[in-house]
Amino acid sequence: MSTERTTTDNAFSYHLTRILDAPVGRVWQAWTTPEQYARWAYAAPGSVEMDVRPGGAWKATMVTPGGEFPLTGSYLDVAENRLLVVGMDVPGKPEPSAMTVELDEEGGRTRIAVRQTCDTAEERDMTEQGSTMLLDSLTAFLAEDA
Repeated sequence: MSTERTTTDNAFSYHLTRILDAPVGRVWQAWTTPEQYARWAYAAPGSVEMDVRPGGAWKATMVTPGGEFPLTGSYLDVAENRLLVVGMDVPGKPEPSAMTVELDEEGGRTRIAVRQTCDTAEERDMTEQGSTMLLDSLTAFLAEDA
């Protein structure tokens, strides 16, 4: 399964699209249920908290080869089974960094689109790589849970 990348007018933005072999409701649950999210999104078990509604907070501790990193943020926009706009708190930035996740049903499968605008090319490259890894892990999680 490949990821489609679209270049945007803003040189510091990315847009990834992928077709997942799962219905929209299943993909939505993977993104919005703490236990499921922790299983595929590199989060420490028990560290994920989610209040999935506009203005609701989330937090997770991400586990990487370099150690554990606590993350926090809020949901900027939510439309069940269709849209999540996730704000991520970034130290030193007055506004959260927003990542948009859109879901569309396509014959029992789901087209997922992830996009984000960053401040620099380096930040864009790092967050795009992280989003690609998340999509890879989500794809594997959905396949094993099928």
